[in-house]
Amino acid sequence: MDAENSLLPPHRKDKVVFVLGATGTGKSKLAIALAIHFDGEVVNSDKMQVYSGLDVITNKVTEAEAADIPHHLLGGVHPDADFTAADFRREAALAIASIVARGRLPIVAGGSNSYIEALVDGEAGEFRHRYDCCFLWVDVDLPVLHKFVAARVDKMVQQGLIDEARSVFDPNNGDYTRGVRRSIGVPELDRYFRVEAEAAADEETLERLCAAAIDEIKVNTCKLTVCQLLKIHRFCRLEGWDVSRIDATEFFLKRGDASEEEEEVWEKIVGIPSTNIVRAFLERDDYRDNNDNINDNNKSNNNNNNNNNNNNCTVLHGNRDLEKDENTKKAIINGGDQNNSTDDHENVYYYVGDKNIAVEVMVEKAVLAAATAAAAAAAADEVSDDAKTAAAAAAAAVTAAAKATAVEATTV
Repeated sequence: MDAENSLLPPHRKDKVVFVLGATGTGKSKLAIALAIHFDGEVVNSDKMQVYSGLDVITNKVTEAEAADIPHHLLGGVHPDADFTAADFRREAALAIASIVARGRLPIVAGGSNSYIEALVDGEAGEFRHRYDCCFLWVDVDLPVLHKFVAARVDKMVQQGLIDEARSVFDPNNGDYTRGVRRSIGVPELDRYFRVEAEAAADEETLERLCAAAIDEIKVNTCKLTVCQLLKIHRFCRLEGWDVSRIDATEFFLKRGDASEEEEEVWEKIVGIPSTNIVRAFLERDDYRDNNDNINDNNKSNNNNNNNNNNNNCTVLHGNRDLEKDENTKKAIINGGDQNNSTDDHENVYYYVGDKNIAVEVMVEKAVLAAATAAAAAAAADEVSDDAKTAAAAAAAAVTAAAKATAVEATTV
């Protein structure tokens, strides 16, 4: 049988594009643009956007933004369901197969990197055997991104975030560990809604509680960006994850700049480079043979890349060197694992040379405290002196904990 199979021609792998990035970096915008250009369809990989409801809080693309591009796994799951990474792997694989069967390009986009990893590397490599993967990472300098996502929270409040959260508030159910109620923007408002429902405070007190909840939403959103960045950096160090990084910081710095149209800036630094990457990817022929062995005509190039400290990230635009980027360095050192839900907790990782060292729980708590305080400082100009003091104390705790474990933290 093996001899017969060896005589059969190899099969060309089908293509799948992945758009990675922290929340707020423009993943959906890029995915839709690529789908328009390459006759594709989008598969959502945001674990909160798979649920029905809370469209503002989960920041689902609007009908106008979707531009008639079909979107899969965007809503539809019952709000109280426990939709796991295994569920996503199954449903996303079905969606991708159906898109390919129609002769179109699947583009997977979203910020839940644990879901993406479960799809790509789960099931004993079955996905990689069938599909050739292109990974695009839209990156933005963290202080710039944190200011943007903080402002976006304010915009979401104007669009009805508080009323949306109130619609799923249940005074008899304080469990925010399942379904769409895990979304950042829901648990933070629980105290405000409880005091409001009990009519136990005056208007001024309610306003303070609401403002505090909004600030907490901003902080948690900023923490989320740090943790998403940590996971993407880990992807860059895994064999087979050849990630192309697009630095979109310039676009975010020029947003609202009357001297240059925003769309022109986006197209120049994100759209065109990404389109060129995907075009080259689609023109490349990767094959799988009939004995389940992958024959990649770019394998030697990939191996050369992987020998460089296992860093598979190629910078396609921008002049920020990740090895020297102090903002990224601080994020990696101070970052903890926080997702846009309360599940999926992992250890914090310090990157030391080419090794990942799992830090003990006591260190993890200090790291998370520092990330929280640092995110708060970046998210709002009006952060109190107490918050700044807490940030300094938390950072000192991280340093002490790192020294105690004899870990010298460096960037990836």
